[in-house]
Amino acid sequence: MADKVIIKDGKAEVSDNPIVLFIEGDGIGPDIWKASQRVLDSAVEIAYGGKKKIEWQEILAGEKAFDQTGEWLPQKTIDDIKEYSLAIKGPLTTPVGGGIRSLNVALRQIFDLFACVRPVKWYQGVPSPMKRPDKFDITLFRENTEDVYAGFDFESGSEEANKIIELVNSFNLEKQLRDLSGIGIKPISKMGSQRLIKSAIDYAIKKGLKKVHLIHKGNIMKYTEGSFRDWGYELVKEKYADKVITEEEIWDGAEAGDKIVLGNRIADSAFQQLLLRPDEYQVLATMNLNGDFLSDAAAAQVGGLGIAPGANIGYEQAIFEATHGTAPKYAGLDKVNPGSVILSGVMMLEFMGWDEAASLIEKALEKAIEKKTVTYDFERQMEGATLLKCSEFGQAIVDNMSLVAAV
Repeated sequence: MADKVIIKDGKAEVSDNPIVLFIEGDGIGPDIWKASQRVLDSAVEIAYGGKKKIEWQEILAGEKAFDQTGEWLPQKTIDDIKEYSLAIKGPLTTPVGGGIRSLNVALRQIFDLFACVRPVKWYQGVPSPMKRPDKFDITLFRENTEDVYAGFDFESGSEEANKIIELVNSFNLEKQLRDLSGIGIKPISKMGSQRLIKSAIDYAIKKGLKKVHLIHKGNIMKYTEGSFRDWGYELVKEKYADKVITEEEIWDGAEAGDKIVLGNRIADSAFQQLLLRPDEYQVLATMNLNGDFLSDAAAAQVGGLGIAPGANIGYEQAIFEATHGTAPKYAGLDKVNPGSVILSGVMMLEFMGWDEAASLIEKALEKAIEKKTVTYDFERQMEGATLLKCSEFGQAIVDNMSLVAAV
């Protein structure tokens, strides 16, 4: 009999036969989910000889949910995620018009999935615009519940915008807000910042990594993004003095020893340095909007969003997801690279503690790419490559599992 996954303080308790929820997604979602599920099931079967098995349970969100229930995000889906804790999803359509501005954002906020975790690494053979993509291997922790995504946006000329303009201008600051300005409010809290930064540091400790950097625009936004940086340093001083040392302390002559080194970078500088010196970075922690830009730009350096995984992790629930969109023009064509969902599944298996199955998928996927048996996004950039459909690429990964398992 299958069992519920229990997540406590962001850590999973998993039986050998867990129930895992899935949302297949919109547009290309059904194609990539079908291929991904086959890969995940095969890896678990081969890695554990049938002693472990995932019991998949579908839940509805997006267009499929709307077509069947009249709701984009049914209450039953919310209740199921609360009860079963662990889910994986394909891309979802953003509803047009009022109401939910993004289903992805709504899920993160409903379940307080404060840590968006995105590992970005290069797999041998993946086409890249970079000269040395092999130097790129970072994990980005993006705060999920604050910043402009959880802020307020008031239209120019609205009563709310006019009241805020009047209030701010009454402070007699050096600068005055112009009439008819659109107004946005950007909240960054100490609690939200520190729990995200703590997750990044704990990840570095678990993985044996030695560098964590806080990415911010604190030189301009001193009391939001600047405070994010300051709260991070405060956290380290209070909770991690025996495990973490700051770059500033090293510059003053202290020895790092085996401690993690904590630094900080201005966001625009970080963009540049990930292009020029990516091997100097391992774990990045940042706020929501910076994390959005940085993670997508980083993915472009190692093959694009088609092969970029992601996870949204809170204290009691976790949702793993494709990082790309629904690509509706390719829906039902069995064409698109399923790598993003497959590698998100790898992250999920690692979260479950099923590292053997996770490693098997990574090695088999890389073997398929090395053989130049790939989907169209890679095939058009490779000389002498064999073009595969989405389903065929998934099967190629499965076929390679026995080869890499024997090594």
